Amino acid sequence: MENNKITKKDLNRVFWRMQLLNVTNNYESMQAIGFLSSFVPILERLYGDKPKEQKVEAMKRHLKFFNSHVNSDALILGVAAAVEESTTEEEKETVVSVKTGLMGPLAGIGDSVLKFTWLPICGSIGASLALSGNFLGPILMFLLYNIVNVSSKYYGIHMGYEKGISLINGSETNILQRLTNMANIVGLMVVGGLIASSVKMKVALEFGAGENVILLQDLFDKVMPGLLSLLVTVAVYFILKKTNGKHAPLLILGTMIVCILLVTIGVL
Repeated sequence: MENNKITKKDLNRVFWRMQLLNVTNNYESMQAIGFLSSFVPILERLYGDKPKEQKVEAMKRHLKFFNSHVNSDALILGVAAAVEESTTEEEKETVVSVKTGLMGPLAGIGDSVLKFTWLPICGSIGASLALSGNFLGPILMFLLYNIVNVSSKYYGIHMGYEKGISLINGSETNILQRLTNMANIVGLMVVGGLIASSVKMKVALEFGAGENVILLQDLFDKVMPGLLSLLVTVAVYFILKKTNGKHAPLLILGTMIVCILLVTIGVL
Protein backbone atom coordinates (compact mmCIF):
# COMPACT_ATOMS: atom_id res chain seq x y z
CA MET A 1 0.00 0.00 0.00
CA GLU A 2 3.04 2.24 0.52
CA ASN A 3 3.54 2.37 -3.25
CA ASN A 4 0.06 3.85 -3.57
CA LYS A 5 0.73 6.72 -1.19
CA ILE A 6 0.34 10.16 -2.82
CA THR A 7 3.64 12.03 -3.12
CA LYS A 8 4.58 15.68 -3.36
CA LYS A 9 5.47 15.07 -7.01
CA ASP A 10 1.91 13.88 -7.68
CA LEU A 11 0.49 17.05 -6.10
CA ASN A 12 2.87 19.19 -8.16
CA ARG A 13 1.65 17.45 -11.31
CA VAL A 14 -1.92 18.29 -10.28
CA PHE A 15 -0.86 21.93 -9.89
CA TRP A 16 0.57 22.13 -13.41
CA ARG A 17 -2.38 20.33 -14.98
CA MET A 18 -4.96 22.56 -13.26
CA GLN A 19 -3.65 25.65 -15.09
CA LEU A 20 -5.95 24.54 -17.95
CA LEU A 21 -8.82 23.44 -15.69
CA ASN A 22 -11.30 25.98 -17.08
CA VAL A 23 -10.57 25.23 -20.75
CA THR A 24 -13.20 22.46 -20.89
CA ASN A 25 -16.01 24.31 -19.09
CA ASN A 26 -19.45 23.36 -20.39
CA TYR A 27 -23.07 23.94 -19.40
CA GLU A 28 -23.71 20.29 -18.53
CA SER A 29 -21.00 19.50 -16.00
CA MET A 30 -19.20 22.90 -15.76
CA GLN A 31 -15.65 22.23 -14.46
CA ALA A 32 -16.00 18.44 -14.08
CA ILE A 33 -13.85 17.49 -17.10
CA GLY A 34 -11.13 19.94 -16.09
CA PHE A 35 -11.24 18.67 -12.50
CA LEU A 36 -10.82 15.07 -13.65
CA SER A 37 -8.00 16.01 -16.02
CA SER A 38 -6.19 17.79 -13.17
CA PHE A 39 -6.85 14.86 -10.82
CA VAL A 40 -5.38 12.21 -13.15
CA PRO A 41 -1.99 12.01 -11.32
CA ILE A 42 -3.82 11.14 -8.09
CA LEU A 43 -5.89 8.42 -9.75
CA GLU A 44 -2.81 7.01 -11.46
CA ARG A 45 -1.08 6.75 -8.09
CA LEU A 46 -4.03 5.24 -6.21
CA TYR A 47 -5.37 2.96 -8.98
CA GLY A 48 -2.20 2.09 -10.89
CA ASP A 49 -2.37 -1.57 -9.85
CA LYS A 50 -6.14 -1.82 -9.40
CA PRO A 51 -8.64 -3.56 -11.72
CA LYS A 52 -9.80 -1.61 -14.75
CA GLU A 53 -13.37 -1.50 -13.43
CA GLN A 54 -12.29 0.42 -10.33
CA LYS A 55 -10.33 2.89 -12.45
CA VAL A 56 -13.37 3.49 -14.65
CA GLU A 57 -15.61 4.03 -11.62
CA ALA A 58 -13.10 6.47 -10.15
CA MET A 59 -13.09 8.52 -13.35
CA LYS A 60 -16.88 8.51 -13.56
CA ARG A 61 -17.00 9.65 -9.93
CA HIS A 62 -15.11 12.81 -10.81
CA LEU A 63 -17.10 13.52 -13.97
CA LYS A 64 -20.18 14.48 -11.98
CA PHE A 65 -21.25 18.12 -11.97
CA PHE A 66 -18.68 20.40 -10.33
CA ASN A 67 -18.26 24.16 -10.32
CA SER A 68 -16.30 26.49 -8.05
CA HIS A 69 -13.82 29.35 -8.21
CA VAL A 70 -10.68 28.17 -10.00
CA ASN A 71 -8.38 29.13 -7.10
CA SER A 72 -10.66 27.35 -4.65
CA ASP A 73 -10.49 24.31 -6.93
CA ALA A 74 -6.88 23.86 -5.79
CA LEU A 75 -7.93 23.39 -2.18
CA ILE A 76 -10.74 21.03 -3.19
CA LEU A 77 -8.35 18.99 -5.35
CA GLY A 78 -6.08 18.54 -2.33
CA VAL A 79 -8.91 17.60 0.01
CA ALA A 80 -10.36 15.19 -2.58
CA ALA A 81 -6.93 13.55 -2.93
CA ALA A 82 -6.72 13.04 0.84
CA VAL A 83 -10.22 11.56 1.00
CA GLU A 84 -9.60 9.28 -2.02
CA GLU A 85 -6.45 7.97 -0.35
CA SER A 86 -8.01 7.36 3.08
CA THR A 87 -11.29 5.67 2.06
CA THR A 88 -12.17 2.18 0.89
CA GLU A 89 -14.05 1.43 -2.33
CA GLU A 90 -17.29 1.16 -0.35
CA GLU A 91 -16.78 4.69 1.02
CA LYS A 92 -15.88 6.46 -2.21
CA GLU A 93 -19.18 8.34 -2.41
CA THR A 94 -17.73 10.40 0.43
CA VAL A 95 -15.42 11.99 -2.13
CA VAL A 96 -18.37 13.23 -4.19
CA SER A 97 -20.13 14.48 -1.05
CA VAL A 98 -17.04 16.39 0.08
CA LYS A 99 -16.59 18.02 -3.34
CA THR A 100 -20.26 18.97 -3.50
CA GLY A 101 -20.19 20.39 0.01
CA LEU A 102 -17.06 22.45 -0.57
CA MET A 103 -17.57 23.87 -4.03
CA GLY A 104 -20.26 26.41 -3.03
CA PRO A 105 -18.75 27.94 0.15
CA LEU A 106 -15.21 27.99 -1.27
CA ALA A 107 -16.47 29.58 -4.50
CA GLY A 108 -17.79 32.43 -2.36
CA ILE A 109 -14.43 32.83 -0.65
CA GLY A 110 -12.54 32.69 -3.96
CA ASP A 111 -14.84 35.28 -5.55
CA SER A 112 -14.72 37.68 -2.60
CA VAL A 113 -10.95 37.48 -2.03
CA LEU A 114 -9.53 37.09 -5.57
CA LYS A 115 -12.16 38.32 -7.99
CA PHE A 116 -13.80 41.15 -6.05
CA THR A 117 -10.91 42.27 -3.82
CA TRP A 118 -7.42 41.45 -5.06
CA LEU A 119 -8.09 41.81 -8.81
CA PRO A 120 -9.67 45.31 -8.46
CA ILE A 121 -6.76 46.36 -6.22
CA CYS A 122 -4.18 45.22 -8.80
CA GLY A 123 -6.18 46.76 -11.65
CA SER A 124 -6.52 50.09 -9.82
CA ILE A 125 -2.81 50.26 -9.04
CA GLY A 126 -1.91 49.38 -12.62
CA ALA A 127 -4.43 51.86 -14.06
CA SER A 128 -3.21 54.61 -11.73
CA LEU A 129 0.37 54.17 -12.96
CA ALA A 130 -0.75 53.90 -16.60
CA LEU A 131 -2.75 57.14 -16.36
CA SER A 132 0.36 58.93 -15.11
CA GLY A 133 2.25 57.73 -18.20
CA ASN A 134 4.16 54.89 -16.56
CA PHE A 135 4.36 51.87 -18.87
CA LEU A 136 5.02 49.60 -15.87
CA GLY A 137 1.36 49.89 -14.83
CA PRO A 138 -0.01 46.84 -16.71
CA ILE A 139 3.16 44.85 -16.00
CA LEU A 140 2.87 45.53 -12.25
CA MET A 141 -0.83 44.58 -12.33
CA PHE A 142 0.02 41.28 -14.03
CA LEU A 143 2.78 40.47 -11.52
CA LEU A 144 0.82 41.46 -8.40
CA TYR A 145 -2.24 39.47 -9.39
CA ASN A 146 -0.38 36.34 -10.43
CA ILE A 147 1.79 36.24 -7.31
CA VAL A 148 -1.40 35.56 -5.36
CA ASN A 149 -3.13 33.65 -8.17
CA VAL A 150 -0.33 31.11 -8.70
CA SER A 151 0.76 30.76 -5.07
CA SER A 152 -2.82 30.21 -3.86
CA LYS A 153 -3.20 27.32 -6.33
CA TYR A 154 0.12 25.71 -5.41
CA TYR A 155 -0.20 25.98 -1.64
CA GLY A 156 -3.95 25.30 -1.81
CA ILE A 157 -3.36 21.84 -3.29
CA HIS A 158 -0.68 20.92 -0.76
CA MET A 159 -2.56 22.39 2.21
CA GLY A 160 -5.78 20.67 1.16
CA TYR A 161 -4.03 17.31 1.02
CA GLU A 162 -2.15 17.76 4.30
CA LYS A 163 -5.15 19.00 6.29
CA GLY A 164 -7.82 16.93 4.55
CA ILE A 165 -11.42 17.67 5.46
CA SER A 166 -10.31 19.02 8.85
CA LEU A 167 -9.33 22.21 6.98
CA ILE A 168 -13.02 22.91 6.51
CA ASN A 169 -14.67 21.11 9.41
CA GLY A 170 -12.08 21.77 12.11
CA SER A 171 -10.56 24.79 13.84
CA GLU A 172 -8.98 25.95 10.57
CA THR A 173 -12.41 27.21 9.49
CA ASN A 174 -11.91 30.33 11.60
CA ILE A 175 -8.56 30.96 9.90
CA LEU A 176 -10.18 30.96 6.46
CA GLN A 177 -12.90 33.30 7.66
CA ARG A 178 -10.40 35.68 9.24
CA LEU A 179 -8.29 35.74 6.07
CA THR A 180 -11.40 36.56 4.03
CA ASN A 181 -12.36 39.40 6.38
CA MET A 182 -8.82 40.79 6.38
CA ALA A 183 -8.66 40.74 2.58
CA ASN A 184 -11.98 42.58 2.32
CA ILE A 185 -10.86 45.27 4.78
CA VAL A 186 -7.53 45.80 3.01
CA GLY A 187 -9.35 45.95 -0.31
CA LEU A 188 -11.71 48.66 0.93
CA MET A 189 -8.80 50.71 2.28
CA VAL A 190 -6.84 50.50 -0.98
CA VAL A 191 -9.85 51.26 -3.17
CA GLY A 192 -10.78 54.19 -0.90
CA GLY A 193 -7.27 55.61 -1.19
CA LEU A 194 -7.29 55.21 -4.97
CA ILE A 195 -10.63 57.02 -5.23
CA ALA A 196 -9.24 59.98 -3.28
CA SER A 197 -6.12 60.18 -5.46
CA SER A 198 -7.53 59.25 -8.88
CA VAL A 199 -11.08 60.66 -9.09
CA LYS A 200 -10.83 64.43 -9.66
CA MET A 201 -13.95 66.59 -9.77
CA LYS A 202 -13.63 70.38 -9.44
CA VAL A 203 -16.20 73.08 -10.15
CA ALA A 204 -15.04 76.09 -12.18
CA LEU A 205 -18.02 78.31 -11.33
CA GLU A 206 -17.38 81.53 -9.44
CA PHE A 207 -19.61 84.26 -8.02
CA GLY A 208 -19.12 87.95 -7.26
CA ALA A 209 -18.09 91.11 -9.03
CA GLY A 210 -14.80 92.94 -9.39
CA GLU A 211 -12.20 91.83 -6.87
CA ASN A 212 -14.74 90.09 -4.62
CA VAL A 213 -14.84 86.74 -6.33
CA ILE A 214 -15.94 83.57 -4.57
CA LEU A 215 -14.93 80.26 -6.06
CA LEU A 216 -17.60 77.61 -5.58
CA GLN A 217 -14.91 74.95 -5.36
CA ASP A 218 -13.38 76.72 -2.33
CA LEU A 219 -16.71 76.45 -0.53
CA PHE A 220 -16.87 72.72 -1.22
CA ASP A 221 -13.28 72.27 -0.03
CA LYS A 222 -14.08 74.03 3.24
CA VAL A 223 -16.94 71.60 3.83
CA MET A 224 -14.87 68.52 2.87
CA PRO A 225 -11.90 68.26 0.48
CA GLY A 226 -12.75 65.91 -2.37
CA LEU A 227 -16.48 66.04 -1.58
CA LEU A 228 -17.56 66.14 -5.25
CA SER A 229 -15.26 63.23 -6.14
CA LEU A 230 -16.81 61.19 -3.34
CA LEU A 231 -20.36 62.05 -4.41
CA VAL A 232 -19.66 61.09 -8.03
CA THR A 233 -18.09 57.79 -6.94
CA VAL A 234 -21.06 56.98 -4.67
CA ALA A 235 -23.51 57.84 -7.46
CA VAL A 236 -21.72 55.60 -9.97
CA TYR A 237 -21.51 52.77 -7.43
CA PHE A 238 -25.24 53.15 -6.63
CA ILE A 239 -26.18 52.92 -10.31
CA LEU A 240 -23.94 49.88 -10.85
CA LYS A 241 -25.41 48.15 -7.80
CA LYS A 242 -28.98 48.88 -8.85
CA THR A 243 -28.41 47.55 -12.37
CA ASN A 244 -26.13 44.67 -11.26
CA GLY A 245 -23.41 46.09 -13.51
CA LYS A 246 -25.39 45.29 -16.66
CA HIS A 247 -25.00 48.78 -18.13
CA ALA A 248 -21.40 49.49 -17.05
CA PRO A 249 -20.13 50.35 -20.60
CA LEU A 250 -23.10 52.68 -21.14
CA LEU A 251 -22.46 54.31 -17.75
CA ILE A 252 -18.79 54.89 -18.58
CA LEU A 253 -19.66 56.42 -21.96
CA GLY A 254 -22.44 58.55 -20.44
CA THR A 255 -20.13 59.84 -17.69
CA MET A 256 -17.51 60.83 -20.27
CA ILE A 257 -20.09 62.68 -22.39
CA VAL A 258 -21.57 64.53 -19.40
CA CYS A 259 -18.10 65.56 -18.16
CA ILE A 260 -17.09 66.83 -21.63
CA LEU A 261 -20.30 68.89 -21.87
CA LEU A 262 -19.84 70.37 -18.38
CA VAL A 263 -16.23 71.32 -19.17
CA THR A 264 -17.31 72.87 -22.49
CA ILE A 265 -19.88 75.15 -20.85
CA GLY A 266 -17.49 76.07 -18.05
CA VAL A 267 -19.11 74.25 -15.12
CA LEU A 268 -16.10 71.98 -14.48
